[in-house]
Amino acid sequence: MGIKWPRGRTKEAAVGVVGPARLGGRAGGEVSPELLRRLGRGDVAVIDQVDLDRATAHALVDAGVAGVVNVSPSISGRYPNLGPEILTDAGVALLDDVGDAVLRRLRDGATVRLHDGGVYLGEEEIARGFSQTPETVADQLAEARSGLAAQLEAFSANTTEFMGRERAMLLDGVGVPGLETSMNGRTVLVVAPGPDRATELRRLRHFVREERPVLVGVGGGAESLKAAGWTPSVVVGTALEIDPELARKAVDVVIPADLDGHIAGLARLQDAGIDPVGFPSSANPEDMALILAQRHGASLVVACGFEATLSGFLDRGRTGSNPSTVLTRLRLGPTLVDASAVAALHRHRVTTGAVLLLLLAVMAVGATALLASGVAEAIVMLVREGWTAALGAAQAAQGVRG
Repeated sequence: MGIKWPRGRTKEAAVGVVGPARLGGRAGGEVSPELLRRLGRGDVAVIDQVDLDRATAHALVDAGVAGVVNVSPSISGRYPNLGPEILTDAGVALLDDVGDAVLRRLRDGATVRLHDGGVYLGEEEIARGFSQTPETVADQLAEARSGLAAQLEAFSANTTEFMGRERAMLLDGVGVPGLETSMNGRTVLVVAPGPDRATELRRLRHFVREERPVLVGVGGGAESLKAAGWTPSVVVGTALEIDPELARKAVDVVIPADLDGHIAGLARLQDAGIDPVGFPSSANPEDMALILAQRHGASLVVACGFEATLSGFLDRGRTGSNPSTVLTRLRLGPTLVDASAVAALHRHRVTTGAVLLLLLAVMAVGATALLASGVAEAIVMLVREGWTAALGAAQAAQGVRG
């Protein structure tokens, strides 16, 4: 699809980044999942998010956007958030702190041009901000590190507040919904929408094939399971981020609900023929999935696509409910294992089936030889060789397991 250039301006004369604007509006200080689904290669995403986080930045880069216009500052200075560095390192033009007037002046799909701090509609400059570069981002992040102490104090206070609010759910499972999917005594693989989930899933392919865990997809993590060739039994996420087509194939669909039971966007899924169950909690969807597995008796929970680092806690992501992550991991304790550790420790095993196939192959060769020769000595030799081969295979299998 060709770009319509302003009258009197040729493609060669145009300066800056040019593309169709995709407006996300306001979504409680976050980039809406609906906008991320609409973005395509070469688009200019118009967002409103203070302290652009890593997960959103990766989603924008994966969508192939040419530029990002942020109504708010992408780095407020409260802490060194990771999103702006990801965008600028990927060559995405980032125009910062342009003000909310741009949302009123632009319509979705209009061709805009970003140049030297300005947002242009035709020949008219409709907004002005600050053009971020790798150098300016590095300088701002260095200054922001001085705010870490205050941010950690606020994080600690939020965690204490969450514990007081969700004590009954964390300790006694109050409000945790029932599931048709059986998890009792089984291994559960929970895939969250973290930026490294696709790589981690590739490393887990032998583990999934051999252990056959219960598959739980959270938001975009469910789509990653589908891309890997697997269908999640349980899908967890908000009504806006869940893919209805994939949710229809799941056994259970769980959606965050307000503490009074209200579920935002419920009609969207019901119209698609999906009857989800609400989970009344202020925890984020990723932690809800872990709590579901723990409360339903999982013997081992493997977390894929999670960011449980200090920077990940402070980089609030899409939900802003990171205090739930600390307490959830404490609640699961040794039951919870990170996918990277599982991939590093798990070794592809020689299964009993493989050993049996080897024995059958030896027997088939022996029978063929007997029919062909009829020599008695061949019987002894073949039995001896078959027994040696079978014993060696069993010892090898035992060694791999150990």
